[in-house]
Amino acid sequence: MSASTDLPYVPFQAFPSDAPKTGGDSLKEDLNVYYETGNIAWIITSTALVLLMIPGVGFFYSGLARRKSALSLIWLSIMATAVVTFQWFFWGYSLAFSHKAGKYIGALDNFGFMDVLGAPSVAASGIPDLLFAVYQGMFAAITVALAVGAVAERGRMLPCVIYMFVWSTIIYDPIACWTWNPSGWAAKMGSLDFAGGTPVHIASGCAALGYSYMLGKRRGHGTQELNYRPHNVTHIVIGTVFLWVGWFGFNAGSAGAANLRAVLAAMVTNLAACVGGITWCLVDYRLERKWSTVGFCSGVIAGLVAITPGSGFVPVWAAVPFGVLGGAICNYATKLKYFMRCDDALDIFAVHGVGGFVGNILTAFFAADYIAHLDGSTEIDGGWLNHHWVQLGYQIADSVAGAAYSFAGTCIILGVIGFLGNYFPVLRLRATEEDEILGIDDVEIGEFAYDYVELSREAKIPEDDDAQSTHRSVRSNRNEPPEKNHASMGLSNP
Repeated sequence: MSASTDLPYVPFQAFPSDAPKTGGDSLKEDLNVYYETGNIAWIITSTALVLLMIPGVGFFYSGLARRKSALSLIWLSIMATAVVTFQWFFWGYSLAFSHKAGKYIGALDNFGFMDVLGAPSVAASGIPDLLFAVYQGMFAAITVALAVGAVAERGRMLPCVIYMFVWSTIIYDPIACWTWNPSGWAAKMGSLDFAGGTPVHIASGCAALGYSYMLGKRRGHGTQELNYRPHNVTHIVIGTVFLWVGWFGFNAGSAGAANLRAVLAAMVTNLAACVGGITWCLVDYRLERKWSTVGFCSGVIAGLVAITPGSGFVPVWAAVPFGVLGGAICNYATKLKYFMRCDDALDIFAVHGVGGFVGNILTAFFAADYIAHLDGSTEIDGGWLNHHWVQLGYQIADSVAGAAYSFAGTCIILGVIGFLGNYFPVLRLRATEEDEILGIDDVEIGEFAYDYVELSREAKIPEDDDAQSTHRSVRSNRNEPPEKNHASMGLSNP
C-alpha cells in the first residue's frame, strides 16, 4: 500500500519562498497542492461553527433581558455580523494580520482583501490567506456581538452600529494584531493566547463595561420598578447550546489544522464547559436552594470563556480547574457591578472580562510544551508546569494592556459619538425615558419577539369599579407589585 503522501487526493508540496503575494498564478498552476485538504475542510467547518455562535449570543442576551427589548438584542447580534464582516473585508483583516504588520497594528497592504488568496497565512501556515481571513472574520464579528449587549434596554441602534465599525477598527484589530500576529509585541514577548482570552473576551467584557458607564443606568435601576428576572429561560438555553456547539470551531479550529492539537482543544473545551456549569449551579444552590437553569447556562459560558486562551496549551486534566475557577469566580464577579455602581445589565464584564482574565492567568500555570507541540511544529517554553515562572508576568501584562486599551478606547469612542449627538440627535446614544418605557423593540425596530406583545397594547382593561376592585384583590392575594403582574402577563413594563 502506498504512503498517504502518495495518494492522489492528498496532494501536498512545500510552498516556494519566491512565490508572489497571492501564492501564484492560478491559471498556470494548481495552488491547492500546497495545502492538506483535511485542514481546509476542518477550518471551513470551524468557520461555520463560529458563525453559529453569533445568533447564540443574541438568544442568550435576549432571554436575559425583558420582553419589550428582547428582539433588539437578537437584531444587534446579527447586525454585528454584517457590519464587522464588511469592516474586516475593507481593512480589518489587513490591520490585524498583514504580513507587514508592526508591533501594534498591521499595514494596509491587504486593503479590500488585495492579494489575499493562496499564499500561506501569516499566523497559520497550514492554510491559505483567504481561508484564514474568513475564519478570523468570524472572531471579529462575535467579539463585537458580545460587547454590544451592553446597550440592553436603553441604547439606541444607529449609534451602536457606527460604534461597531469604529470599535472594530480602533480596538479589536490592534489587540488581535499584537496577540496573534507573529510581529505583535505580545506574541514576541511570549504571551500565550490560543483562541482569544484577550482579543475576544477581555476586550469585549471591558468594552461592555465602558458602554454601560457611558449609557448610564436603566430607568428604575435599584428599585422594585426594574424586574431583573430573565423573561425567557428557553432562549437562554437555546443560546447556550448554540454557543457550546460553536465553541468547538472557536477553540479547536484555532489549531489552524486538523491535527491532534485540535482534538485536544476540543476535549478540554467540552470538559471545562461541563465543570463550569456544575460549579455555578452548585454555588447558586448553596444560597438559593434552587437548581437554577440560568445559573447552569451561565456557568457553561464561564467555563468556555476561561478555557479559551489555554485550550491549545494545557493537558486534559487542567480543564477541571479551569472550569471550577472560571465558574466560581465569574459567579462572584456578578456582584462587582454593585460596588462599581454600573448597570451591566447582562453581566458581560463578569463573565467575559473576568472569565478571560482568569483563563489567561491559569494558562500561565498549566501550559505545557508537549501539548503545544501536538501539531508537530509549535514550540513554547510552557508555564509553571515546565517551571517557566516568568510566563505569569507575560500573561498579566497582555491581559491588563488589553483591558485598559479596550475600556479607555470604548469610553473615548462613545464620548465622541455622544458629543456629536448633541448636534445631531440621530447620534444620541441613549433612548429617551418615554422610549425606554415603551421598549426598544417598539421604538427602534417596530417589531416584537412575540406577537401577543403588540396585541396586548390594544387590549382594553375594564375601568369600572368592580373590575378595579377585583384587580386590587388579586394583586393583594399574590402580594406582588403591579409591575411584576404586568411582566408576567406580557404587558409592557414601566
